[in-house]
Amino acid sequence: MSQGVFGVPPSVRAAYRAHEADVGASIISVSHKRNGLETHTSSALVRSRAHALAPLMKHMDGDRAPWLAAYRVTILDGNGLPASAHRLQELREAAGRALPGTSLVVSAPAQGLVTDVLPCEDGHAPERALLGSVLTSVQREDLWMADRHVCPRAFLTEIDAREGFFVLRAPQGVPWERVSPLRSCGRTPTGQRAEQRVCVVDAQGHNHVFRRLQITLEHATRDGDKALSLLTNVPRQISAPQVAQRYHNRWKWETAFPP
Repeated sequence: MSQGVFGVPPSVRAAYRAHEADVGASIISVSHKRNGLETHTSSALVRSRAHALAPLMKHMDGDRAPWLAAYRVTILDGNGLPASAHRLQELREAAGRALPGTSLVVSAPAQGLVTDVLPCEDGHAPERALLGSVLTSVQREDLWMADRHVCPRAFLTEIDAREGFFVLRAPQGVPWERVSPLRSCGRTPTGQRAEQRVCVVDAQGHNHVFRRLQITLEHATRDGDKALSLLTNVPRQISAPQVAQRYHNRWKWETAFPP
């Protein structure tokens, strides 16, 4: 499977043919196992390859410049298979038909690696349902970046409680109270920036004070948005332009793990 995924042979079948004597099973058995491959096996394969490749890349000076000094930047992105991909033929025209699956992908831009994947066989499950597994890996000095679809209130406040950091696009459902007024902090190549401090209360009633960065765009995004609202808990020593630029860089990773 690993050889097939990384494109060493043209297919998993070709990889089997090249190592048939070592596998010790028929091609039919391999196909049946592949069809029933557990999701946790897929996750373990990605993690083990990243663990093996990271020191090799460092030894060969393949690491890229860090996005932000003193932080381990990690990007979290949702990855849903297209509705037409790998669907049973009998269900393709049925109303309320089952979707093929979804996943959350964790990547390390400084290494250019996908370090973890959290697949879910239920294509109708929201990406937020997988966040519990992500939170267990949050460490101090981590800096997480994600879109608004994967950052509910519990995710923000739990990262903050674990002494981690984040730069996330704020979803409309996150309630916050204004601590300071919105003040202009200059222009970007695409619009105007403004910043303020806001307070988010977690489920246990604890207050978390974050920075809110609002970017008013000159041209709408592909989704039609004219303004972006970012939430972050990084110290004020990291300026608003730095926060906005790092989040802009995250967009380049949206196609790093295609279906």
